[in-house]
Amino acid sequence: MVSAGRTASDEGLASGGRLTSGAAVRGGGGPLLLGVRHHGPGSARAVRAALEAEKPAAVLVEGPAEADALVTLAGDPDMRPPVALLAHAVDDPGRAAFWPMASFSPEWVAIRWALDRGAAVRFIDLPATHTLAASDPTWSDGDDGEEGFAGGGARIDPIAELAGAAGATGAAERWWEDVVELCGADDAADPTAPFEALAEAMGALREAHGHGGHPRDLVREAYMRIQLRAARKEFGDSVAVVCGAWHVPALTRKTTVAADRALLKGLPKVKAELTWVPWTHRRLARRSGYGAGIDAPGWYEHLFAAPDRPVERWMTKVARLLRAEDHPVSSAHVIEAVRLARNLAALRGRPAPGLDETTDAVRAVLCEGSDVPLDLVRDRLVVGDVLGEVPAGAPAVPLQRDLARRRRSLRLKPEATERTLELDLRKGMDGERSRLLHRLRLLGVGWGEPASGRAGTGTFRETWRLRWEPEQHVQVAEAGVWGTTVEAAATARARSRAEAATALADITTLAEQCLLAGLSGALPVVMRSLADRAALDTDVSHLAEALPALARSLRYGDVRGTDTGALAEVAAGLAERICVGLPPACAGLDTDAATAMRGRIDEVHQAIGLLPDAAGPADRWAGVLRRLADRDRVPGVLRGRAARLLLDEGRIADGEAALLMSRALSPGTPPPDAAAWIDGFVGGASGGGLLLVHDERLLGLVDDWLTGVPAGAFTDVLPLLRRTFSTYEPGVRRTLGELVARGPGAGGPGHSAPGVPGFAATLDRERADAVLPLLHLVLGTEVTA
Repeated sequence: MVSAGRTASDEGLASGGRLTSGAAVRGGGGPLLLGVRHHGPGSARAVRAALEAEKPAAVLVEGPAEADALVTLAGDPDMRPPVALLAHAVDDPGRAAFWPMASFSPEWVAIRWALDRGAAVRFIDLPATHTLAASDPTWSDGDDGEEGFAGGGARIDPIAELAGAAGATGAAERWWEDVVELCGADDAADPTAPFEALAEAMGALREAHGHGGHPRDLVREAYMRIQLRAARKEFGDSVAVVCGAWHVPALTRKTTVAADRALLKGLPKVKAELTWVPWTHRRLARRSGYGAGIDAPGWYEHLFAAPDRPVERWMTKVARLLRAEDHPVSSAHVIEAVRLARNLAALRGRPAPGLDETTDAVRAVLCEGSDVPLDLVRDRLVVGDVLGEVPAGAPAVPLQRDLARRRRSLRLKPEATERTLELDLRKGMDGERSRLLHRLRLLGVGWGEPASGRAGTGTFRETWRLRWEPEQHVQVAEAGVWGTTVEAAATARARSRAEAATALADITTLAEQCLLAGLSGALPVVMRSLADRAALDTDVSHLAEALPALARSLRYGDVRGTDTGALAEVAAGLAERICVGLPPACAGLDTDAATAMRGRIDEVHQAIGLLPDAAGPADRWAGVLRRLADRDRVPGVLRGRAARLLLDEGRIADGEAALLMSRALSPGTPPPDAAAWIDGFVGGASGGGLLLVHDERLLGLVDDWLTGVPAGAFTDVLPLLRRTFSTYEPGVRRTLGELVARGPGAGGPGHSAPGVPGFAATLDRERADAVLPLLHLVLGTEVTA
């Protein structure tokens, strides 16, 4: 997927089969050649002024020739830039190219002028059928919007070359802004004069650098010369061409039709489809990876929309944004910022304040020297999150049309800014939204991503982060091979993945995705594949990795009203096999394998609790944990974790947990094994720090063991202990330090008093029950008598 180039082609100016060499613009009374910089507001105003003065009968714009059929959509009231022409190969939708246009793009201004005046509009660049067939379909113009390459193959920057010739070495962007973008071309005495000067300069550059070391430029220019000849036969000399200024000299070269056609002979082809798609300012920015030649699309749009008093209007926008974000900005700040920007421009010898001056003034005055609010201004205004719109009548693959229909019915509007969507799955609309977003994820369309910490909890709530990016149109086109509707395509995609999957965990994850997406048509195939793989897989680690996804799926089924009977049978079988095979699988593991197995045990423990009728599986699982906790051949980290899980579930009493700890920390136990047991028991995110704070007997056992570790072994166990205790919150570590410092008899380790300071000796049920109404409100459950 690439950003397609925006340059002029190789079609000559003269009729009769040969191009004349005359002047670069209106050579010998010929067509009007308007060389521009793409996405330049000054160029766009100059193009509008020149077209208004000359009033040509036809306007030729660089872009894929097949887009002629789409040009009338640019005049639709529902079309709002930024937009882009999207071309993709029919047989390989991922092979695509974009031709973006903003409201301040000269090409867009020329198209709208022609449609408003009734002039003909033609796209005259090389057809997308050839562009997409190239081995490297990157026809981009480079960072500055004008394509050029040094003779040795290195790309040159024409703007930088001209700036250097003018003595502005190292400040090409500033020079170009001064001479073009900040100038008011609407009031110029001769609207074509800037184009004549630029054409002459580019002619000198082309004479020095030739085709720039990029032979494909010759092909494109040859095609455009042919198109220009055809337009002249139809409209005479009343033709205007809007193209990259670098290519204007190529349109005035002496060449024959036969020579141009020879360059086009034998070009590879693919079947291509084109349409308009929404674009964003962020994608116009050079840093986005779709190098369109500008760093500040929001600033350029402002210059185009507000040619009068642009600095004052810009500072007002900035003040409005900062005020909305609770930054104190007054009218006096705005007045002073405008004054500072103008003074900076005068000191730097610029005709008017540019982006550098306004940014410096905003930082110094409105942001009071801080870059934090300035970053907000850069993101929201200098670049911006504007998302264009395309009319519903634009060509689209059937899947795109179905997605648009579903979006409208569910009131999900694509937006360029990221937003959070909270869903309550008990509500019909939210449930349908969730299914649509999950189906799109299964198809590889990344419009929505589950918010971290919420996905996979098995509750009736979901949180999504939504953000629509232009390339998702290509993702939808790619997914169109699976079906004509979102549901049908997702179902077919899920079936294909189930049949091709080899890992058990992949299939269980797919089953979970199908349940989340409500794909009842795919579940039979997925379940059959799951049952086959589960029956053949004997690796307990694989079974343990697969069970959590199934358990979550069962919980989702309860919330979404999905029939999960077959899934429950498979999950129960996996749980039974894990219970049988886990103890021998844990014996004799090395340190890394034991650490990985601890994570599997934690996941299985959580999954067992989610299974329906979990009393039976839970009892069997408790027996497995007890065997792990008692077996000396099991690594200490696993024995400690098993003991901790039993304690948390109330399967063993506090005294029994203390007995297990005392055995694990006995003098005969090697210090590394004892430290591993402690890590398993109180390490990780299991709340082990709080356990030690509130159970001083366990803290005393750890303290007694630690003080008795021989000096020679202490350095061996210290890294593991540091890792274990570093996971605790700072407050917990501080409290543990205070308890240890108090020592026995003062509420510290070894203290035999039954209570803990601040806590009663027994449970006060009346006070504990007071929290229940709040818990029911948070969980959304009903209070039962």
